[in-house]
Amino acid sequence: MPEPGERARVVVVGGGPVGLLTAVLLAARGIDVRVFERRRERSTRPKAIGVHGPGVRALDAAGVLDELERAGTRITGGEVSVAGRRLGSLRFAESSAVLSVPQHLVEATLEQRLAELAPTALRRGAEVAELGAAEHGVRLRLVGGDEVDAEYVIAADGVRSAMRTRLGIPWRRRHGTAGYAMADLTSPGDDVARLHFEAGGVVESLPLPGGRRWVAHLADRDPGAPLDAAEFTAIVAERVGVRLEAVPEPSVFLASQHVARRFAAGRVVLAGDAAHEVSPIGGQGMSLGFLDALALAELLPAALDDPRGAASAFGRYERTRRRAAVRACRRARFNMAMGAPARGVRLALRNTAVRLLAVRPARAVLARVFTMRGL
Repeated sequence: MPEPGERARVVVVGGGPVGLLTAVLLAARGIDVRVFERRRERSTRPKAIGVHGPGVRALDAAGVLDELERAGTRITGGEVSVAGRRLGSLRFAESSAVLSVPQHLVEATLEQRLAELAPTALRRGAEVAELGAAEHGVRLRLVGGDEVDAEYVIAADGVRSAMRTRLGIPWRRRHGTAGYAMADLTSPGDDVARLHFEAGGVVESLPLPGGRRWVAHLADRDPGAPLDAAEFTAIVAERVGVRLEAVPEPSVFLASQHVARRFAAGRVVLAGDAAHEVSPIGGQGMSLGFLDALALAELLPAALDDPRGAASAFGRYERTRRRAAVRACRRARFNMAMGAPARGVRLALRNTAVRLLAVRPARAVLARVFTMRGL
């Protein structure tokens, strides 16, 4: 744990992918940075897997892309079907292909890179208990009593951000909520994402390194109730006629969306899920956070050199990143609406919309959305 009276130019609270990427980008610029992560061990449970083109460029800037490409697989296209009939397909340009790599591997690779640049930067088991003012920045008191002063603090501590709560920043709900279940199977396939827009709810089959991830809309089922492998298998079989084998216990989650009312308070700035929660349907959250990290790595060096310009720099950061978050929420809301259960006229209208999106010129627009261009 840090010694009393320790100082750092920048402290990042949260050692997930966004916090680690931010720290790596800052350390590569020679900035003294610390990362405080309350978890003592990295979680390996299934989380995000998709890194879109903008996020790929961020990983390249951090010097970890080659290793993650070896560990991951590329999603080079998508197919859309309804009731067993393929309605259309998309192919992505090489520069727009989505890198599929489990989040825990992204974190491990970024952690290794940070250790190369700043061996003592990451502090696991370090939880922030209080925030206060310091002579030239922010004072953080950790659980256990140690204190650290920083010129700037980046809060990247996730959707349930304790830092955001301590700062009194409201968490504003955006439209779009639905329950889903997912399971990762070691069943090798191709590099195409398959979306089945069925009457009972969407079923997605997404490439993973050495397997595929299956995601199913839970319709009216309570996402808080447990779901076993047999039930998940039955949902997929009923909707798309595929009988999955060796299904692990699925993860059940409620996809919801929020954007913080403010992204900065004084010398503390929010990044990643602490600033915006975007439905994982469509896979935009991690890449959106990586773009936050890139933006902060560009503006913080100037703010450190001349603190008088920090307020306006954080203001620009908030405006641009909020716009991107709102766009991502709208796209995710559309994705969730398209994948919701449908019957009768609503089903017919949705199927017509799917057919229209699967032909030119709408197909080019859909590819642009799927690959997160414009964020």
